[in-house]
Amino acid sequence: MHPFAVGPREQIPQALSDEVIALETFKILVTGGAGSIGTNLVNELTRRGHNVFALDLLNNERDSYVRADVRYMRQLERVFESYNFDYVYHLAAEYGRWNGEDYYENLWETNVIGTKNILRMQERYKFRMIFFSSAEVYGDYSGLMTEDVMEKNPISDTYQMNDYAISKWAGELMCMNSAKMFGTETVRVRPVNCYGPGELYTPYRGFIPKFIYHALHDMPYTVFKGHKRIIDYVEDSCNTWANIVNNFIPGEVYNVAGRPEWEMEIKDYSDIVLDAVGRDDSIITYEESEPFTTEIKTIDCSKAIEDLKHDPKIDPVEGIRRTVEWMRRHYRIGE
Repeated sequence: MHPFAVGPREQIPQALSDEVIALETFKILVTGGAGSIGTNLVNELTRRGHNVFALDLLNNERDSYVRADVRYMRQLERVFESYNFDYVYHLAAEYGRWNGEDYYENLWETNVIGTKNILRMQERYKFRMIFFSSAEVYGDYSGLMTEDVMEKNPISDTYQMNDYAISKWAGELMCMNSAKMFGTETVRVRPVNCYGPGELYTPYRGFIPKFIYHALHDMPYTVFKGHKRIIDYVEDSCNTWANIVNNFIPGEVYNVAGRPEWEMEIKDYSDIVLDAVGRDDSIITYEESEPFTTEIKTIDCSKAIEDLKHDPKIDPVEGIRRTVEWMRRHYRIGE
């Protein structure tokens, strides 16, 4: 055991996977591995037999965990000099539009400089990388969001309305540039409203955890009309991302979202949350569409279905129910 990776791994929920043991096993690093998505992804990769390490900011006693901040090259060098990774899933990032406005220094340092630091490590050590971008890169594009939208349309048609989206697109551009200049091999993924157990509430999180937290605590929240979204349960998404290492296509990019029939208005998701919590909508203020926010995001996941066997199984009603129950336990509501 490495001197700065000590103690037993904390217990985390089992992911849904039809294929527990991978065809081939690898040594894998997950940056941002203590976050809600990262924890579930580490769990799924481990269940398949991979030798998985998590990297994050926290001090803890999890096994196969390393503490480092991707913003600082010295800390990353300390990690990569100690291990020889086959793959790196680069999730470490500052998340969210308003978070990026209020704490833009953190956002740009982590999402851009941090990604550049990881790319420098990749150029040096030649591991393959899966870079986590976001469907936010599509900005205000009004058509079907296929992966080639960003290549076939001028940036004015895909107006990225916040620094978070811009920083993620910058990360993708850096990955593509590194591939051309240094021959690095990277797959980019664009998650879409990934939610589920393990995601703690902050005012900057997505609408599902915010709605649930407020409803559980009888706190008011706002629902904007006219916005449509599709969500994907975290264990379904992680199952798909875990498949990448066994069908790695350098330079490819994938949308990962829920099933098309799950697309619905934000109000419909709010209604599901209220039903799961057992509360009426008296705590909700309904307003017209939110400014500087894309009204409808229709995502095409056909490439992920074909290449990565993307097959979401947990529909919003069941996924939100599970997330509500996890939050009840975590925040000790009803005890």
